[in-house]
Amino acid sequence: MQHVVVTIDGPAGAGKSTVAKKLARRMGALYVDSGAMYRAVAWLAVHYRVPENQEELLLNLLSEHPLELHRSHHGIMEISVDGHPVADQLRTPQVSNIVSQVAAHPRVRQQLTRWQREVGKRESVVMDGRDIGTVVFPDAQVKVYLTASLTERARRRVAELSDQGYSLSTEELIGAIESRDEQDASRTVAPLQPAADAYHIDSTGKSVAEVVDEILILVHKVTHE
Repeated sequence: MQHVVVTIDGPAGAGKSTVAKKLARRMGALYVDSGAMYRAVAWLAVHYRVPENQEELLLNLLSEHPLELHRSHHGIMEISVDGHPVADQLRTPQVSNIVSQVAAHPRVRQQLTRWQREVGKRESVVMDGRDIGTVVFPDAQVKVYLTASLTERARRRVAELSDQGYSLSTEELIGAIESRDEQDASRTVAPLQPAADAYHIDSTGKSVAEVVDEILILVHKVTHE
């Protein structure tokens, strides 16, 4: 397959990661969860007790403990810090509570954007996040903006947290997701918004396979033109 970059942006709980993983597997491309990179920075802040509003201290953390990005044998980009994988520590409530604030820092975003672009230059990728099609890869061949109803997004996140041993109600999550949406959409740097040329998909009531098939049609068009 020719080199291709697929971006999938959208709000929290829209199903971006699940769709992107399966799409990348079908394409034989590398799956990159950009949100996990920001969560890794938030995890560093929690782990080293650095305030999430102190950008300079966060940058120092990244300099002392840079994110190590490598491809797993499953075709997924894995993140390690100081040689230790951190994937299973990135979805805790403590990390979730501050990741939006961490991601709002311009220089933190600049550093992570540089790393993301380097990965996309090396090989075909499917990358999901909130500003991938607008900022990180504005020239990507395929851009998707994936969303779902607020209730559906909260229900999915409850199930995800339940699998990790956390118990929260859909009602609690609706409030948290609404707050996250507002923060992401209103931030000054790289706000959450669809790229002008993005293909919009509402995943409410659709299976993951249906959404993946829909995107694969777009990929096929650009790779066979």
